[in-house]
Amino acid sequence: MIAVLDYGIGNLRSAQKALQRVAGDNVEVRLAATPEAAEGATGVVLPGVGHFGRCMEALRAAGLDEVARAAVGDGTPFLGVCVGMQMLFEGSEESPETKGIGLLPGRIELLPDGVKRPQMQWNQLHLHDPVNPIFGGVVEGDWVYFVHSYGASPAGADVIATVDYGGPVVAAVGRGALWATQFHPEKSGPVGLRLLANFVSVATAASVTPVGV
Repeated sequence: MIAVLDYGIGNLRSAQKALQRVAGDNVEVRLAATPEAAEGATGVVLPGVGHFGRCMEALRAAGLDEVARAAVGDGTPFLGVCVGMQMLFEGSEESPETKGIGLLPGRIELLPDGVKRPQMQWNQLHLHDPVNPIFGGVVEGDWVYFVHSYGASPAGADVIATVDYGGPVVAAVGRGALWATQFHPEKSGPVGLRLLANFVSVATAASVTPVGV
């Protein structure tokens, strides 16, 4: 079972539907609105759109920030998407008073001056780690879809892909069995579905103790 953390904000059902499409009938993709609903998951997904502070507040109110923390700590395959990626960091300029989950070092910053904000367009991936298992079947220059005004700093070993938008902007990060994308795989056509299928493959084949067990 793959748990999509449901804290009442964002593109939760579209992420669930895309994951179920690539997972097939033998894998349940479940919206998990409580920690109990996520128990037994062999993969955890944190989607998100909108305001960083409101998303973090809703995630914490549901107790799902601890589910994310436990999953990553246990080595359960984990995927963050858009604001779901941003919440994995320590904080964001969008809501300076709100702490992120803090699973990745650094903060989220406003996109550089001189570009339209939000970036609401297709853009081409520059792969920093093309052999990463999340990128199986994804190649340099593939197009993916973004909707965001804030992004992670491009410095650091966790960056596995960037795009050019007034300079390098982080498109994906990875650390062990933790991955996250600033773009929306569920809106990125065959490339996005390929990435989601790669995550499902890792989550269903991984020899890990399911989160919550």
